[in-house]
Amino acid sequence: MDVLSGLGSWGHSLLSYVIPFLFVLTIVVFFHELGHFWVARRAGVRVLTFSLGFGPELFGFNDKHGTRWRLAAVPLGGYVKFFGDEDAASTPDPAKLAHMTEAERRQSFFYQPLRWRAAIVAAGPIANFILAIVIFSLVFMVFGRQVSTPRVDQVAAGSAAEQGGFKPGDLVTQINGAAVESFADMQRIVGAHAGSKLTFTVDRGGVPVDLSATPELREVKDAFGNVHKMGMLGISRSLAAADVVTRRYGPVEAVTMGAQETWFVVARTFDYLGGLIAGRESADQLGGPIRIAQVSGQVATFGFGALLSLAAVLSVSIGLLNLFPIPLLDGGHLLFYAVEAVRGHPLSARTQDIGFRIGLAIVLMLMVFATWNDVVHIATM
Repeated sequence: MDVLSGLGSWGHSLLSYVIPFLFVLTIVVFFHELGHFWVARRAGVRVLTFSLGFGPELFGFNDKHGTRWRLAAVPLGGYVKFFGDEDAASTPDPAKLAHMTEAERRQSFFYQPLRWRAAIVAAGPIANFILAIVIFSLVFMVFGRQVSTPRVDQVAAGSAAEQGGFKPGDLVTQINGAAVESFADMQRIVGAHAGSKLTFTVDRGGVPVDLSATPELREVKDAFGNVHKMGMLGISRSLAAADVVTRRYGPVEAVTMGAQETWFVVARTFDYLGGLIAGRESADQLGGPIRIAQVSGQVATFGFGALLSLAAVLSVSIGLLNLFPIPLLDGGHLLFYAVEAVRGHPLSARTQDIGFRIGLAIVLMLMVFATWNDVVHIATM
């Protein structure tokens, strides 16, 4: 009985991660590929396949335009295959292209004008950013957000905050001249600026006071045991009823905040990459599918709104990743198109093939590295 009970508990735990993970990833991948699909249809390109996942087909159907919509066995991505493509990465098929009639060329992605090819490729990442704004906006309207006033409750002895002159009861109003509306706003700014001197304006008993402090880089464990590296001042927030409220927002304000939230994820990603190059950040923060699944299951325990917010963050991340100028990714295709625009004609088929092979190697190495990080992360929890 103990063995059966253990297996049942393990199975339930596995499902608690897998189901939220598939929910989040499916939404993000579907809208990414829908971006490619929608613009391709506008351009008159024939779409052969719209696939969620890779590998053997589990379920599928053909629409009236002849597109095969399929759900595949490996749910780690998706693709749209156009007429004239050799594979899911939109690598052109020379044999097919050489024997196309004029009518078929008009339906082929490869023979579209440069502006349409670039638009079709860029539409995937753009759809991810739009999806993120929409999700964040809906979360702000429907679920709202809990806002903690940026008031200092306690100051840790020997901390950067104590050295900077912070005192309990201080209300932070500005950081580096930018208005601060919540404790979360302050945490985001401080967390992203470890080792950088920040200037704070606080309201101390009705009197504005200017302070300076340099956040210290520390490892912080969240409620699930995940370790994050971020800048810390050494202060805690006030939990007084007057300092914690839940706010819901109207459509216009929610969309504005959704766009700001999306931009924050973009900016934070580039801050991290810059810190990685400069040696300020650690590469062990990079995660792959295993960590996404783990985080999805953890976030799901906070409710549907939190899971939707994670989907928005992941959508931005996938949109950015696909814009990196790596052959095989959307950004690599756009790089080739930029070269074509400058040269007046595309790169040779052999050059592009070599580029795709290099891109595949880079992507595989990143996946292996991220998965290794995931395994180490779980093993050390």
